[in-house]
Amino acid sequence: MDEDFEMPPVGGMEDDDMDFGDSASFLKVGEEKEIQQGLKKKLVKEGEGFETPENGDEVEVHYTGTLLDGTKFDSSRDRSTPFKFTLGQGQVIKGWDIGIKTMKKGENAVFTIPSELAYGESGSPPTIPPSATLQFDVELLSWSSVKDICKDGGVFKKVLAAGEKWETPKDLDEVLVKYEAKLEDGTVVGKSDGVEFAVKDGHFCPALAKAVKTMKKAEKVLLTVKPQYGFGEKGKPASDGEGAVPPNATLEINLELVSWRTVSEVTDDNKVIKKILKEGEGYERPNEGAVVKVKLIGKLQDGTVFLKKGHGEGEELFEFKTDEEQVIDGLDRAVMKMKKGEVALVTVEPEYAFGSEESKQELAVVPPNSTVYYEVDLVTFDKERESWDMNTEEKIEAASKKKEEGNSKFKAGKYALASKRYEKAVKYIEYDSSFSEEEKKQAKALKVACNLNDAACKLKLKDYKQAEKLCTKVLELESTNVKALYRRAQAYMELADLDLAEFDVKKALEIDPNNREVKLEQRRLKEKMKEFNKKEAKFYGNMFAKLTKEA
Repeated sequence: MDEDFEMPPVGGMEDDDMDFGDSASFLKVGEEKEIQQGLKKKLVKEGEGFETPENGDEVEVHYTGTLLDGTKFDSSRDRSTPFKFTLGQGQVIKGWDIGIKTMKKGENAVFTIPSELAYGESGSPPTIPPSATLQFDVELLSWSSVKDICKDGGVFKKVLAAGEKWETPKDLDEVLVKYEAKLEDGTVVGKSDGVEFAVKDGHFCPALAKAVKTMKKAEKVLLTVKPQYGFGEKGKPASDGEGAVPPNATLEINLELVSWRTVSEVTDDNKVIKKILKEGEGYERPNEGAVVKVKLIGKLQDGTVFLKKGHGEGEELFEFKTDEEQVIDGLDRAVMKMKKGEVALVTVEPEYAFGSEESKQELAVVPPNSTVYYEVDLVTFDKERESWDMNTEEKIEAASKKKEEGNSKFKAGKYALASKRYEKAVKYIEYDSSFSEEEKKQAKALKVACNLNDAACKLKLKDYKQAEKLCTKVLELESTNVKALYRRAQAYMELADLDLAEFDVKKALEIDPNNREVKLEQRRLKEKMKEFNKKEAKFYGNMFAKLTKEA
């Protein structure tokens, strides 16, 4: 029967077209159901867990095959040798490829397989008659997961030892691996008992980087690597005690992902990078306004230490408040992405560090345009209270405090920081359904003031679209607010919506005819409209002249 099972499948649909349905994987003991096309499954013994094998996996089973009259024609149990094959590759009859994909590890089931999914009209003489329906008592002993990880047949991964948890490395992460690469004849062509590399940079051959991105910590795999993910048409010459790889050679690589360090982008422009040296605790991270305590070492690219805090015996930890410009921007942002107890190496490019100016630090001078490196140990932090932790009175108090902080930042010319404070103030009082009538009045006044001030910040920062939105929010609360009309008109002018700007200016002057600032804005608007009309007249004049000339 062993030879029979290696025959190509007879007729039927391709595996990928099959719809097995979830019910086949969740039968009760003694229950029988049809899976598909007359193929039936009866559960004899439940398996373990929830996982089932997939196409490409190497499965190991015990089976007994009988005809419907009970005649036994083959049994791996009689030989005391489990049967192994690759699932979904046509190495067995179609009914097996379909049915075994519904089984869990350790499960025992009886499959009734119609001839169309077995040996068809011809049968398999002399043991299996033509058009015979067969029954197989199958126990799924185990399987090894084999994945086509590039989806093009270029790299197959067979799991030899399962990994831990569920996380897998990403492109920026730095992995530590052990590997041994061989040719198909067993010649070793590459080996390491521990090498570290960034996933995006790769190592040895392209397959390693592809594979580690699919692996968990401590996972061990066997890779079958086709030339396009190995060394291609050119191969690789022998070097450093490693054998040569001939052109177009297929490799077999034993690979273990020992561990990795998570590396992440703190800023969208990739100019502040954080590499975790030691994992932190829990899920909480500092928020804006949190008080953090850290151990800190700052270095230049050549290793010169320019700052060291909290490392000396008896020395107090370095304490600062986030989002208050008490440290450089890159460090500030990175700490807000750390957990308590986390140790990280933070790389900060000049734009988020000390910029183009020389900076005298505690232990050394940081030259202009320096990329700097901080080793940060976040020992502890106290988050600034969020609105959901406050009662209504506390929310109004917190909003008032943030408004005052915003005013202070605005006067100092720190418009981005001021804007953040005003936004935070509004968030505290955004939802006021539980407020008393008096508190609702206070909240409304704060929303109006903060959104107006924030709009002024956005105008300074040239974020005219956001300035317009903030003024509109104010006008939804107070339709006759002159400042909101005035600032929205400014935003519209910068956005070249001159008709809308004119409408707001006129409405503002109707409400407050003697407002000096609005009158000045009206004058500026008239100049802009005059300039715009001149340009438009010139454009159409040139177009008319061109059309006349062509005619």
